[in-house]
Amino acid sequence: MRIVCLLLTLYWFVLFARIISTWFPAPRSPMGRRVIEVLHDLTEPILSPLRRLIPPVRMGMAALDLSPIIVFIALGVITRAVGCSFGF
Repeated sequence: MRIVCLLLTLYWFVLFARIISTWFPAPRSPMGRRVIEVLHDLTEPILSPLRRLIPPVRMGMAALDLSPIIVFIALGVITRAVGCSFGF
């Protein structure tokens, strides 16, 4: 049970890091690019199907991707359902 809670919490941080990384220009260093690729590889299998169901909301020239918000809510529900004493 503790491992499941730890994995859920780690995934929360990975998703959060992915979102924050989109606010900045792509790193020029190979190591930085690799970190971004790993974040993308870990989160895209869950975000992509949600994006197909709920497309980004257009806001003028920009678009708001709601899929990470839905995943954060789902992670919170799962974390509580599993009975984790820590998490988000």
